[in-house]
Amino acid sequence: MNTKTRVMAVTLVLLLAASLTYAGGRQEKSGKPFIGVSVPNATHGWTGAVIDYAEAALDLFDVDGRVVTADDVNKQANDLEDLIALGVDAIVILPIEGSPLTPAAQAVLDAGIPLVNFDRELDNATWTALVKGDNSGIGINGGAWLVEKLGGSGKVFMLSGPPVSVTTQRDDGFRTAIKGTDIEVVGLQDGGYNREGGYSVMENALVANPEIDAVFAIDDEMALGALQAIKEAGRTDIRYITGAGGNSDFFKTIMNESEIELATFLYSPKMIQDAIEVAIQIVNGQSVAKESVIPADRVDAANVDEYYAADAPY
Repeated sequence: MNTKTRVMAVTLVLLLAASLTYAGGRQEKSGKPFIGVSVPNATHGWTGAVIDYAEAALDLFDVDGRVVTADDVNKQANDLEDLIALGVDAIVILPIEGSPLTPAAQAVLDAGIPLVNFDRELDNATWTALVKGDNSGIGINGGAWLVEKLGGSGKVFMLSGPPVSVTTQRDDGFRTAIKGTDIEVVGLQDGGYNREGGYSVMENALVANPEIDAVFAIDDEMALGALQAIKEAGRTDIRYITGAGGNSDFFKTIMNESEIELATFLYSPKMIQDAIEVAIQIVNGQSVAKESVIPADRVDAANVDEYYAADAPY
């Protein structure tokens, strides 16, 4: 190997080593808060919007940051380790599952890094602050709306989700709201938190139930699927459908639907920006609430104009 070749080889090795050191080392500080955000992959429109809103928040609040996504709890735990190694000032996490990620969350706190838990909860209050929507409130408020609309009597089909805490809280809230009334639940099925699932479940429910007065759906996309099935079946007995989330397509449908009265109860993916703002406040030494619950406000034909945005990511 001649001298020129040897110099080039040594230079290449040094550049590669520097690159690897930077990739695995601490983030170079700019003077702004550096916020790490760990969320699940976009397997649902709501989660996809969480990612979009999280990335937008870094510009909105003029901070440095990194948004990382994972498709399983092991990847998300590794992501937390990587964010610790980068030297972030705070981490915001939407856990794929709370219990399996609690040890990784504890490692964040043990490293002296504030942790803001968003939405699904980690075990044992393993966070610096918690920001979440009101899942029970979705059920309670949706149930109260249907009790009012039905005059306390009628047949309701529950379009539910898989057996996770979010589903349980929404379903239990609804049952609490209708307790003591003459409202009868004629069925409950899992629509998978997506439009196709809502459509399929509602098709079967319509065959099994010749009379339904209302549908309590715990997700906007499932509600849209249910509405499509009802329209295609030509059913005129169903007068009310609820949703949950804050989906722009559902808002638009509320504005345009004239035969069935629709309402949704807010659980917006934009809440991630509230969580990131709380993380920034902690980094800046401000006092924050240990737990913040964002209300499940009702959106219906009377106020939907205040919420609808044609360019919303969800």
